[in-house]
Amino acid sequence: MTAGTTSPNTSSPATVGTSRPAWLRDALVVAGYLGLAVVVTSGQWGRPWRLFHQAGDQILFEWMLAHAARAVAEGENPLFSTGMNAPDGVNLMANTSVLGLGVPLTPVTLLFGSQVAFCVAVVCCLAGTAVAWYVLLRRRLVSTRAAAAVGGLVCGFAPGMMAQAGAHLHIAAQFLVPAILALVFRPASGGARRDVWRPGVGLGLLLVWQVFIGEEVLVFLVLAAGVFALAYALADRVAARRLAPVLFGRLAVAAGVAAVPLAYPLWFQFHGPQRYSGMAFATQGFQLDVASFTASARQTVLGDDWLPGLLSPNPTEENSFFGPGLLVLAVVIVIWLWRRALVRALAGCGVVFALLSLGTQLRLNGNATGIPGPYRLVAKLPLLDLAVPARFALVCVPVLGVLVALSLDRVRAASRASAPGLPVRLLWAGAVAAALLPLVPTPIRVVPVAPVPAFVADGDWRPLVPPGRTVVAVPPVTGAGRSPVMLWSARTGLAFPAPGGYFIGPSGPDDPAARWGAPDRPTSVLLRRVVETGAVPLLTDADRRQAMADLRHWRAAVVVLGQLEHGDPVRRTIDDLLGPGRPVDGGWVWDVRDRG
Repeated sequence: MTAGTTSPNTSSPATVGTSRPAWLRDALVVAGYLGLAVVVTSGQWGRPWRLFHQAGDQILFEWMLAHAARAVAEGENPLFSTGMNAPDGVNLMANTSVLGLGVPLTPVTLLFGSQVAFCVAVVCCLAGTAVAWYVLLRRRLVSTRAAAAVGGLVCGFAPGMMAQAGAHLHIAAQFLVPAILALVFRPASGGARRDVWRPGVGLGLLLVWQVFIGEEVLVFLVLAAGVFALAYALADRVAARRLAPVLFGRLAVAAGVAAVPLAYPLWFQFHGPQRYSGMAFATQGFQLDVASFTASARQTVLGDDWLPGLLSPNPTEENSFFGPGLLVLAVVIVIWLWRRALVRALAGCGVVFALLSLGTQLRLNGNATGIPGPYRLVAKLPLLDLAVPARFALVCVPVLGVLVALSLDRVRAASRASAPGLPVRLLWAGAVAAALLPLVPTPIRVVPVAPVPAFVADGDWRPLVPPGRTVVAVPPVTGAGRSPVMLWSARTGLAFPAPGGYFIGPSGPDDPAARWGAPDRPTSVLLRRVVETGAVPLLTDADRRQAMADLRHWRAAVVVLGQLEHGDPVRRTIDDLLGPGRPVDGGWVWDVRDRG
């Protein structure tokens, strides 16, 4: 140390014993993130018949968490299940099975059920992402805890993260991203073992974990890291040439480590039973509006339902919506700190992914402009042809969080170096607060869901369902988002197999093209129409024979009707198809064991 300076870890006698220890201050930051995550999920705690607004996606992930717990507890195949889409089953490795979340949460799922496990997962995704970025910022990029805390807050609770958290666990779970980046871009220390092998092995293990959480985030991470590395190399060629050998060495070691545990799961994903090709929906149609970057999202204090619906594909894809204040602040930060290669690389990375999120044709205020979007240049490349363009904007979230943290740290350092710095610190803190306050998240909205019939929840179905037979819920959903049977299955711990469900599978035995759910059966189409319209159809003997054939295909033992808006017309239709049913606690049941 030079004369006139003191170590940041030393204390004067007057402050010894009065200042908080470092670990306690870190714990307070973590507790703050956890508290905020609990608040934004408060609409479901203690309310079993409430789901987050995109109810179908929550049902899907509740089922996946229940499956992971059952696979651990019963030793079942974690990559495949016939508990859904019986008798054909579902290739779970080819769907968003989130085993990387479900396996660690197994005790929670088994003790408290799938809904509590889902809410705990959302809390862990949001708070965990914020904590991970806080740790990376604190250890590598900034010297002040407050700057790191604000940066972590932006990274974990930005509007895009909130939009994804209520539906897509595999996208909201980004807590491994900072750790992966920390290992990829770890500073060299001069030894091959410490610079290549140890980080490479750790990186390989994290990549395996991330694959089992969500491959989509990993693809975005690889793309973003590549763009960032290229931008950094252009900004500082000398440092890039010095660090490149070590970086590529780590990546080679990581690839070798990850290849062993991932070989079979990835083979199963692309060559196993119920595999599919392509996507079940037109991904390129999911793009953001140019105006969305300066608008307010629904899940913020200034948000409303109308404008975000105009500027984004749906409520779960409001991945930009940073507001004008934060974007102006980011521009000022980039100009101010332009000399830093890190800032130039971050700015370049953010701009590239913001442009890609606009899709193949730019839209402005809900109207097509006819101007080609930059995504058109890469839309036909492998993997990118299956990407949802709107999600590219999620890369901008940590870019903005890191820029804000760097600016706060720079202002603090400048104020320490000069006496008149206090007003500057206050002014900049006010500017940051003004930019971030409109983005304060509100609790994720919830919607009601029909309860699981007590006949199902209490296990009264068990004497009626022999081994190898299924429970058919009405409607026997094959492709719709909100699947009653998946909710019943998840909330009972996958106690029974059932046809249908909400998943991606092949269009048929000889057609691998992706589609939502199983190929439609005539009876499922008929009953779904009655559920949606409430109109009782005029049935023929051919309809009744077809119903028997479909029940045999599903290996049905019982057909169960729970609470539906048009419950009475649906019941009368099933009575006409199968004969009179009998009332049970929470609905109606038809015993069809002798029909198979």
